Amino acid sequence: MARPTRQPALDAPRGRSGMLQRTPQQSSDRFGRFSEAFARAMGTSGFLIGMTIFVAVWLCWNIFMPPQLQFDPAATNFTLLTLILSLQASYAAPLILLAQNRQDDRDRVQIEQDRQRAERNLADTEYLAREVVALRMAVSEFSEQVLTRDVLRTELRALLEKLDNAAEADGSAR
Repeated sequence: MARPTRQPALDAPRGRSGMLQRTPQQSSDRFGRFSEAFARAMGTSGFLIGMTIFVAVWLCWNIFMPPQLQFDPAATNFTLLTLILSLQASYAAPLILLAQNRQDDRDRVQIEQDRQRAERNLADTEYLAREVVALRMAVSEFSEQVLTRDVLRTELRALLEKLDNAAEADGSAR
């Protein structure tokens, strides 16, 4: 059955009625992909080298520059650097865990698909094994019933001798 078509309202702008009623929602998959990219980037040697260089430059700047140019002096135990690294760690840990959870879900699906594939392969293998056994049995039965050339020649010679004997007997009887 066909859907009834809606007549557009003349008091609403064309093409905008559905857009205004919907609230935009962030795709959970997009955030998941972001968390995986973030975790993947943090696990690289480039990130570790970059972070080491950043911290080394920060520390050198705030130790060796004149006190009026230091924005996080050593006298305050580099409080700003500590806060920045803590903030980075507080965001990194949940994002990495989210990426691991997504990977676990993918692994679970992959394991289930592998199990189903293995079951199908086992069923196919068992079927083929039964077919091979049936063919072997049919071939062995057929080979028992088929006469070989030597047996056939022997049988034909014996039959030919009987016919010759019968013909001689008929010829001598006349």
